Amino acid sequence: MEKETIVYHNPRCSKSRMAIQYLDEKGEDYAIVEYLKDLPTHDELKTVLKQLDISAEELLRKGEADYKENFKGKTLSEDEWIEAMIKFPKLIERPIVIKSNKAVIARPKERIDELF
Repeated sequence: MEKETIVYHNPRCSKSRMAIQYLDEKGEDYAIVEYLKDLPTHDELKTVLKQLDISAEELLRKGEADYKENFKGKTLSEDEWIEAMIKFPKLIERPIVIKSNKAVIARPKERIDELF
């Protein structure tokens, strides 16, 4: 059976680790997607954006070197931003917690409560 809650997780990110710990403390069962290793597809990112109810550009980590070196000051289409995140997955804001058909960027971790 597939897990109902999914976490797009980067183990090197303290905020991401805090979200996992928060879910553990709440006794929630979840699946982890290490999106830097298991790259999301275009369709998967499109679905996540719909669940978050934000644009692709709003999901970008604009402080990342990859953004500054390759995209700063550029205007891209929604699909082009999605492709940029697939090519440079560090650009994807984290952690993303998905439950059913709703998602939040768990910054702060208490945003997870919006899903339950």
